[in-house]
Amino acid sequence: MELSSIADDQAKWAKAVDIAVRAEHLGFDSIWVYDHFHNVPKPAHEAVFECWTTIAAISQRTSRIRLGQMVGCNLYREPSMLAKITSTVDVISGGRLDWGIGAGWYENECRGYGYPFPLPKERIAMLRECVEIVKSMWSEKETTYHGKYYTLDRGNCDPKPVQKPRPPIWIGGGGEQLTLRVVARHADYANFGGTIDDFKRKREILAQHCKEVGRDFDEIGLTWSPEIFIRETEAEVQKAGSRSLWGHPLE
Repeated sequence: MELSSIADDQAKWAKAVDIAVRAEHLGFDSIWVYDHFHNVPKPAHEAVFECWTTIAAISQRTSRIRLGQMVGCNLYREPSMLAKITSTVDVISGGRLDWGIGAGWYENECRGYGYPFPLPKERIAMLRECVEIVKSMWSEKETTYHGKYYTLDRGNCDPKPVQKPRPPIWIGGGGEQLTLRVVARHADYANFGGTIDDFKRKREILAQHCKEVGRDFDEIGLTWSPEIFIRETEAEVQKAGSRSLWGHPLE
C-alpha cells in the first residue's frame, strides 16, 4: 500500500495501522512488513517504520490476521536477540507470528547504518547459523552454540513461542546452491522473486536439495513475489518491457 503521499509521520502511521485493521476486517489472511530502515531500492527522506516495532504494535490492534516479515534481514540483529523478539511477538499476538528471514542484500543500507556487509557466501552461512540458534532457543531450556560467526553460552529465551512446535519459518532468497540448501534443511516456506521461469527452475533445484538432505519437498510451501505492470493496453505493457523496480539482478 502506497503511503508516500502522506507527509505527516503520525498521520502516515495512523494510516498504516488502519490498513492493517481493514485488511483483517476484509478477510485477508496475513500482513507482511519489510525489514528496511529507509526506502528501497533508493533512499528517500520519508518515514519508514521499523519492522518489528510495527508488527508488535499492529498485533495489539488486530486479533486474527497473521503477522510476517517479507523478509527480515539477518545482518541487522543478533540471532539470540531475534529469538527473543520473535518469541515475544508470538506471545503478545496470541500465536500469530510468521518468521521471515533472509541473508540480507542491500549494501547501501548496511553501510548507512554501520552494519558489516560480508560476501554472499558468508552472509548465507550466517543465515544458516542464525536459524539453527533461533530454533534451539525457541525449544530448549538453554542453548550453547559455537559456530563460525555466532557463539552462545547457555543462552535462554523465555517466554517461549505460543505456537507448537514453533512459529512457521519463511526463508527468502534465490541463491540456488547455498540459500536453497538452507531452505531445504530449515524452512517451512520459501519465497521467490523473478519470472515464472525463474520460479520453476528454483523449485526444481530446491527439490533436489531436499532429496540430498533427506527432506520431504512437499513439506515446504512455496510463494512467489512477482512484479506486475498495469497498463491500459497490451501495447503499453510490451513497451514497459522487463523493467524492474529492483534492478536486474537483485543481488
